[in-house]
Amino acid sequence: MIDDTLAKIEQQIQGAGTIKEERRRELLDLLATLKTEIANLSVTHREQAESIAGFARVSAHEATRAEQNPQLLDLSLRGLSSSVAEFEQSHPRLVRIVNAVSQTLSNLGI
Repeated sequence: MIDDTLAKIEQQIQGAGTIKEERRRELLDLLATLKTEIANLSVTHREQAESIAGFARVSAHEATRAEQNPQLLDLSLRGLSSSVAEFEQSHPRLVRIVNAVSQTLSNLGI
């Protein structure tokens, strides 16, 4: 399920005509790192890993929509950030990657 969700995010990013190529590469690189971090987390915290992947998918969807709703994008990004808050100490790299993904997706709306 997590792999499917992450694959859908990758497809969204690949197919989004609203993203400049440089930003697309940046997001895909971040997504590759996020996949690794979520896979590591899912060994011990499967449900939390699924939540992170789910919020990442919703956030990517909102950021790549042709007609964006800033409120929905903000809400989805806050959910994504909240989904990793408890891992600040135990998985700092995961938190950094999620924050970078959130920031990059947020900047797509500018």
